[in-house]
Amino acid sequence: MARDDKAQKIEWVSNLMGSSVADINSVSLVMTLSILLWSVLQSRMRLFSPYTPVACLIDFLLSCGAILFATTLYSSSPWLLNMLLLLPAAIVFVTCRTAPFPPSHLRPPAKNGVAKQSPQDRLPFKPFVTHYRASMLIVTCVAILAVDFRVFPRRFAKVENWGTSLMDLGVGSFVFTSGVVSVRAWLKTEATNRPGLWNRLVSSFRHSLPLLVLGVIRLISVKGLDYAEHVTEYGVHWNFFFTLGFLPPFVAFFQSAFDIVPSYAVLSCVLGVLYEIALDNTRLKAYILIGPRTNLLSQNREGIFSFLGYLAIFLAGQSVGSFILPRQQSLRKDASIVDVVKHTTLGKLMFSALIWSTLFYVSISYYGFGLSVSRRLANLPYFLWVTSFNTAQLALCCAIEHLCFPNIYKAASKEEEVQRSKRATSPILFAFNRNGLIIFLVANLLTGLVNLTMPTLRMGDLQSMAILVAYITIIAGFALVLNMLDVSIKL
Repeated sequence: MARDDKAQKIEWVSNLMGSSVADINSVSLVMTLSILLWSVLQSRMRLFSPYTPVACLIDFLLSCGAILFATTLYSSSPWLLNMLLLLPAAIVFVTCRTAPFPPSHLRPPAKNGVAKQSPQDRLPFKPFVTHYRASMLIVTCVAILAVDFRVFPRRFAKVENWGTSLMDLGVGSFVFTSGVVSVRAWLKTEATNRPGLWNRLVSSFRHSLPLLVLGVIRLISVKGLDYAEHVTEYGVHWNFFFTLGFLPPFVAFFQSAFDIVPSYAVLSCVLGVLYEIALDNTRLKAYILIGPRTNLLSQNREGIFSFLGYLAIFLAGQSVGSFILPRQQSLRKDASIVDVVKHTTLGKLMFSALIWSTLFYVSISYYGFGLSVSRRLANLPYFLWVTSFNTAQLALCCAIEHLCFPNIYKAASKEEEVQRSKRATSPILFAFNRNGLIIFLVANLLTGLVNLTMPTLRMGDLQSMAILVAYITIIAGFALVLNMLDVSIKL
């Protein structure tokens, strides 16, 4: 890459002002309405069963195309794209009745005439979690390449020091979603049979090693190819793969603290508050923002210290995962609103979103702490912003599932529940969710290839969109092929 192009690209993706939370929410609304339209088409018309090539194309346009256009061509008029998604969903929902699926005969009758049925899973597969996680991954994959084209609004790029942006939210959301699903293994084990600290550390380092290796590979390739990079994002040598790689060992330590404070939410808040106190009452904030880069620590101070904020986000994700992944309790017909909030997944999510949003408002309000969001520091407001947004997004996805597929978890057998869950899940989003980390890696490799071979900042809108459509099509195709081959690559 030419020196002038490199400097121009670094200057272009620098975002000094950020974008409003409402601007970011408009993109998230497109993502939510895409899931709503897919769910309505499936529940009312069975459009994706069977999964024909036409159904696959529509699935791709809703799952990937809508997000791509929301962050590029429709970024200045998101309301138009929202209406294009909302109106068909409303019309189909109102005018069409729920289309029944044919009964599934998954097991032959037993010799005594009674079919043998498996007991229900304590941690069932939940389509709304898959839709949420995969959509967040698609937004991230789109943004990491689109940011290098002028068709992508500059206000969506990562903010230099203070403020909010779409890509700042994407980084934190990636960590949050990892925390949501990581707690599944913890929930599967009984409290009395859980491994000790040493065994947890050994196991966590095994999971961390591939990510740390990827971090080293990315470091060598970026430096060797003279790739455009922001030193103020993570530091001279640090990158996002190192942040992901060091999370499991530290989480293993906090699982010991969980025995004393049995709440991941409280632990995450304690960590976030202590880190913010250190930033505001010591020279740590000045050191991170304007300190000289004289040694290995100071050269990578952004990545090292922001890790504390990302760890708090990961723990907050675990707190949400701990109550949305288990099977929901049955409610009495005369259950009160308090019972609904305490014992239903949707009620808990809505209450949690309210609490996290209130805490975020208090942290940034003039009448509260008056703090500013900083992704570079991963400070307390950033932690609360990411957590409140993702909890609210999960609540919306859960509400859509309740609206369109209310009988998923009322199946008589485990096999029937699995079939209902598959029918309520977008195949493309399922494929993205199944191999999320390897897909993210492939997206990074393709992003590097495009930037090293094409003058992205000099391209017009038509050329840019052609490349971006081809890029997301390749990634979606890769995800679908892995899923069709029944391949799960766990790093």
